[in-house]
Amino acid sequence: MTEQELLQMRDLAEDGKLQFKERANDRYDISCEIVAFCNSRGGLLVIGINDRTGIINALSYQELQETTNLLTNIASENVIPNILIEVENVPVKGGGVVIATIPEGKNKPYHDNKGIIWMKNGADKRKVFDNSELAEMMSECGSFAPDEAAVPNATIDDLDADTIKLYLMSRFAPVFKGKNIDELNMKDYSLDAMAETIIKGTTIEKLLRNLHFIRPDGKINVAAMLLFGKYTQRWLPVMTAKCISYIGNSVGGTQFRDKMYDMEIEGNLLHQFRTIMNFFTRNLRKVQIEKEFNSIGELEIPYESLTEYVVNALVHRSLNIKSPIRIFIFDNRVEIHSPGTLPNGLTVEDIKNGTSMPRNMFLFTNANYLLPYTGAGSGVRRALEYDPNAVFSNGVEDKEITHAANEFVITIPRESNQAQTESNQVAVANERKSNQAQAESNQVAVANERKSNQAQAESNQPRVNLVTRKLTKKEEDVRNFCSVPRTAQEIMDRLKISNQSKNRQKYITSLIELGVLERTIPEKPNDPNQKYRCKK
Repeated sequence: MTEQELLQMRDLAEDGKLQFKERANDRYDISCEIVAFCNSRGGLLVIGINDRTGIINALSYQELQETTNLLTNIASENVIPNILIEVENVPVKGGGVVIATIPEGKNKPYHDNKGIIWMKNGADKRKVFDNSELAEMMSECGSFAPDEAAVPNATIDDLDADTIKLYLMSRFAPVFKGKNIDELNMKDYSLDAMAETIIKGTTIEKLLRNLHFIRPDGKINVAAMLLFGKYTQRWLPVMTAKCISYIGNSVGGTQFRDKMYDMEIEGNLLHQFRTIMNFFTRNLRKVQIEKEFNSIGELEIPYESLTEYVVNALVHRSLNIKSPIRIFIFDNRVEIHSPGTLPNGLTVEDIKNGTSMPRNMFLFTNANYLLPYTGAGSGVRRALEYDPNAVFSNGVEDKEITHAANEFVITIPRESNQAQTESNQVAVANERKSNQAQAESNQVAVANERKSNQAQAESNQPRVNLVTRKLTKKEEDVRNFCSVPRTAQEIMDRLKISNQSKNRQKYITSLIELGVLERTIPEKPNDPNQKYRCKK
């Protein structure tokens, strides 16, 4: 790396793959940084740049030697399991800067010599305690396969016979075709009879063992329960989906056109797929494609694209994260939320180009006998050919569109004029209700103002501003939270939003203007020690 490249990198500041240290004086702190990089996607540790100011403080010849030796020693002695790092000295004015290239670990999770597991969190790092995160790390390295884990206490009797038959008919199609057994007459055959057709002298239990759906210890694995379970959610409660069609464009909306209840979606992956696709077909409009008046319309979002996206969410979701798939239909878009970011370092561009690196390999290689996908990595590319307007978000947190940092989200715009018309109608109706409520609120405010003036005339107490409208749930939460003085950062953390001026205006300044909150240092609004409390 040249000095010019170093300066360009410095000017971009620290991020999840770049960390600055002025000196490597704290051996333990350096080991924690290396551990965090190993447990994430790797990165660069630069010694010789102040992480607060970005000013280069060049190392002397002796410091370069000592730092280079220190970094390699830490990587081999203070990082467990130990790793190999690449160290480069970059000449700068007055000396040099040390750059350590730390690879993504292949034996996660890594920990420091105190047993603490660290992971990158933006430009900072954090400790990891959650078992699901540890399992995700192990899954990425191949140390743990969640789809092959045991389902405690489940037996073969908890699997659905008809779904197993469909799977066998698809996987061993030539065998059954030769015996004139098809989906119409397969119900005349027991599972054991079908197993006997495939391998003479075997039973369905032996066949499922041979296919690795039953583990050597005799327990049903997670993939078997997901593919064939009668009541899958009894054993795997969060392996389901939440489907809501909202009126409007906000996930915080209280009105919806359609909502799928838990009992409707509960079942194995085949049942979930069919139920989700039915949800789409009854909530998305059909668009007239052909000129003939009586021609059958097509969904405003191509059915083929939705099929690929739903299958991807069902098969490639993280089984370690305890949260359901979420599917939202808004007036202007559709969102499909799948737990877990892309595995094995994949990027959005990778999957658009057809790169396939399945997270749940055993589930992936067997689900294609029940669900409509090829398994060749062409699904996303094919979906984009039908509808190129879909947007993919891989672990990018966006509170406005309900993206979370630990999920993969597909956002598909809805461009139907009818959708916009309906949305406008709802907006007009809501506006009328809002105006009526505002008028009533103003009347109440006038009456309260009169009472307040009368009370003011009778008392020397200072008059308190009055709330002239009903507070939202978040505003009520802020008021209750500020029963003791709170900083702006504490309030933003409470709301789980970023500490930006627009958010402070919405949830702090507006409540001050309403007389709900007050500053603890009113004469200095921008004082760094400023806090906010509920106005008595």
